[in-house]
Amino acid sequence: MTEEIAVIPGDGIGKEVVPAALDVLEATDADVVFEHAEAGDEVKEQTGEALPPATVELVEESDATLFGAAGETAADVILPLREAVDSFVNVRPARTYPGVDAVKPETDLVILRENTEGVYAGHEARLTEDVSTLTRVVSKSASERLAEFACDYAPEGFTVAHKANVMRVTDGLFKDTVQQVADDNGVETDTALMDAMATHLVMNPEQYDTIVCPNLAGDVLSDLAAGLVGGLGLLPSANVGSDNGVFEPVHGTAPDIAGQGVANPCATILSAAMLLDFLDYEDEADRVRQAVENTLEAGPRTPDLGGDATTDEVAAAIVDRL
Repeated sequence: MTEEIAVIPGDGIGKEVVPAALDVLEATDADVVFEHAEAGDEVKEQTGEALPPATVELVEESDATLFGAAGETAADVILPLREAVDSFVNVRPARTYPGVDAVKPETDLVILRENTEGVYAGHEARLTEDVSTLTRVVSKSASERLAEFACDYAPEGFTVAHKANVMRVTDGLFKDTVQQVADDNGVETDTALMDAMATHLVMNPEQYDTIVCPNLAGDVLSDLAAGLVGGLGLLPSANVGSDNGVFEPVHGTAPDIAGQGVANPCATILSAAMLLDFLDYEDEADRVRQAVENTLEAGPRTPDLGGDATTDEVAAAIVDRL
């Protein structure tokens, strides 16, 4: 059965790395078709809306979405897109690759981040000129949903990151709920305070395999992990729902290099591999990952990794290896 993929390049280097990823997807044997849509800063300038209703409708009706990046309107784009696919977990792997200089070459971990609540729930208020507030939301139901996914994803066990020693009610509920679900499923867990984990990740990342954490902590820790393995140009991500998902690199629009044709496409191509996994094209996904790894090891590489290749040259080399 042909799978329909919504394609949203967005802004900045999204317009360069997403087409590169599509070249790779087209080189596989996956039975997919692409439907293009727009979102981001440029669309808002033209139409007044960063995320047009037609784009949301396409994402809801498609089998999966490949998204590039949005600039100043990022919160107005990616948060509603995640809601459109009922994404309850953000999956962010971080690992090192041969041929890539890394601060910690032993890093190989995955962060499973709750994707709907926490301080990103959007409940902010300006009470006076002097006082503004932000309400943090944590529910047992969302924590249970994340925990069930984690048990399926990492049945060998995982680490629960939290700050329940200070945020006793909210993170206490998160920690206790995730651990209870893991116990019910016979999955072993350990826990770590998220601030202490930041130190441990830098010093001894090999201690961790799968980390389950609240929304903001997952955002921060996954970017920290990117620094250990060679930069954001290598990190893919998946916003997973029950029957749909949005797959995106985590590097943003990179306005300093946008339009130069030298952006690293590997994070977007690896996100496309996660999309293939989601659509049950596991063999094709593995082939894409292997082609990316071989290209990173032997070259060509983009300037962020010490090379002088263009985005298209790297994508073409990956296609050749496929």
